[in-house]
Amino acid sequence: MAKLAIKSDVRKQKLLLPPSLDELVPANHMVRVVDAVIERLDISDILSTYRGGGNSAFSPKMMLKVLVFAYLSNVYSSRRIEELLKRDIYFMWLSGMKRPDFRTINYYRGKRLKDGFDSVFTQVVELLHQAGFVSLKVQYIDGTKIESVANKYTFVWRGSVEKYDAKLKAKTEALLNQIEHNHAIENQENPVAEELTAEEVAQRVERIKSKVDAENLSKEEHKVIKQIETNVVPRMKRYKEQLATMGSRNSYSKTDHDATFMRMKEDSMLNGQLKPCYNVQISTENQYITNFGIYQRPTDTLTMIDYLESFRARYGMYSREIVADSGYGSEENYEFMFANGMTPYVKYNMFHVEQKRRYRNNPFRVSNLFYNPDGDFFVCPMGQKMEFIRQEKRYTASGYQQTVSIYRATRCEGCPLLGQCHKSKHNRQIEVNHTLDDYKARVRELLTSEQGLKHRSNRPIEPEAVFGQIKECGKFRRFRLKGMIGVKIDFGLKALAHNLRKLALTWAENSFLSKMLSSKLKRRLCMPLDLCCYATEFFYVTKAA
Repeated sequence: MAKLAIKSDVRKQKLLLPPSLDELVPANHMVRVVDAVIERLDISDILSTYRGGGNSAFSPKMMLKVLVFAYLSNVYSSRRIEELLKRDIYFMWLSGMKRPDFRTINYYRGKRLKDGFDSVFTQVVELLHQAGFVSLKVQYIDGTKIESVANKYTFVWRGSVEKYDAKLKAKTEALLNQIEHNHAIENQENPVAEELTAEEVAQRVERIKSKVDAENLSKEEHKVIKQIETNVVPRMKRYKEQLATMGSRNSYSKTDHDATFMRMKEDSMLNGQLKPCYNVQISTENQYITNFGIYQRPTDTLTMIDYLESFRARYGMYSREIVADSGYGSEENYEFMFANGMTPYVKYNMFHVEQKRRYRNNPFRVSNLFYNPDGDFFVCPMGQKMEFIRQEKRYTASGYQQTVSIYRATRCEGCPLLGQCHKSKHNRQIEVNHTLDDYKARVRELLTSEQGLKHRSNRPIEPEAVFGQIKECGKFRRFRLKGMIGVKIDFGLKALAHNLRKLALTWAENSFLSKMLSSKLKRRLCMPLDLCCYATEFFYVTKAA
């Protein structure tokens, strides 16, 4: 029987030349990609947040590398990052054996990155653009809702606040009027405002106390005045503050005032429960995130113009082609995109329904009625004219003005097709938005073209796949920071980590680049991104062959 050979595992053996951490990190590991890319960035905006003096600070670039690599590794807790800095080889190599505690990490993430992170993300995307990974000429746009760190039972609703505020004002007004009437106090000395306010109530109480001696007030009146001073006035002020915090929204959370309650698809209780969330919008190209935005509106339609403007502010230009689903199709959005030279491959609500034979063959549909543009009238299936009646101005939630034309048939009584045409007891009346119909016709032609079919087939595998990687694979289903600024930093770090992970995987898949990076000289380069252009080109050429 052969002798069993066992390797030595003596841990106290001293080495003449101890191994370097750099030797333990593989040449093509993604931590090297994070280090190489961030080393090239200009972080002067982050450095401007440091005042100088006092004890020495941890390197801002090192802190940024650690945070990005942590998000890339699906680690979001600052305490967990502190632990990994003490025992994980990759984190130790990236930080140069420095060990900032969780408070320092959290402060850097929440405060230092407040003003400079947008520049960091933009620079990374521009590097990807220079390397040929993205062209910035097309945006695949989609949105998702991500839950806030706030508790889901801390809601404040506009309807409830307005209802309780109105009841409180009416009751207080009646009580004050009764006391003033009992003691013949004239209101003309301090006329009541159109809407009762906390300040007005406080002034009226002081006037009552100054004009009526305490002995002349009844026990009930004493109790009412004390209740108004200690309870009513603070409640009125609180309601006013809540409405001001809410702004144009219908709700907010007490523990995260910027979060709005929305319905989420990821509802574990399957009862449509409302949760404090943010609406996250992203643009992708080749599954790289080129832009992102955080919004408080639950719907996507009213976020698009502001989002496209943010892309222009980031890169100084609009994309040539915009691809999105029907949640973004509206007259306002189409007008903005066409006016700024963008080609919208953006569906509208009824696009897929219009393609069905049942819809196209229904002669009673407004879109299928014959329209005479010269005479400005429609013709119903029985050949009766539907004359123009008037135009109405409609306004969207954003204040955009729409013009709707109204047409009415002259005599529907006795028509044999009345039951199939409409259910009204009067003559049929229709509303038509000619401007929106013209935009729909242009968009329909774009969507059914060869390029439109290509974009429509790519859209489900662009932003939706990225959201799946972030939320499911990355377990990023809830924010860790509060407020619009904190949430933007939180998601921005995840978006940056997603881009660098995809870049690292491209490098790792390319055997040509792996050989180049296996060289000791190439491993120690601070800026290996320049090799990415040639390696990627080689990868796609060999793949096509």
